[in-house]
Amino acid sequence: MGGLLLFAAVILWGLSLTMSPHGQSVAQGTEHVRSTIVSFVAKNAIGTLVLTALAAWLLFPARRPTAPRRDYAILALITVLVVTSVYQLAWLQLAVLR
Repeated sequence: MGGLLLFAAVILWGLSLTMSPHGQSVAQGTEHVRSTIVSFVAKNAIGTLVLTALAAWLLFPARRPTAPRRDYAILALITVLVVTSVYQLAWLQLAVLR
């Protein structure tokens, strides 16, 4: 179940990256959509953090294996998801919502 939740978090993370409102060039008449995209990206970043936390809780049991290569790979993926989601939330607060 943890692997499935982590896969769902990766899908949600990728979706929010493709919808990112980075950049200043906006086609005329589409300025009203920017606030909707910002809301969507913020909710996706929070959802990614929640799914990643749940997946990490399920994927890391109390007993550790002797060769934790799989754990290191999962930990690297979780780190990337968390860091980019927190960055998106901070960037939305600092750059877009001002």
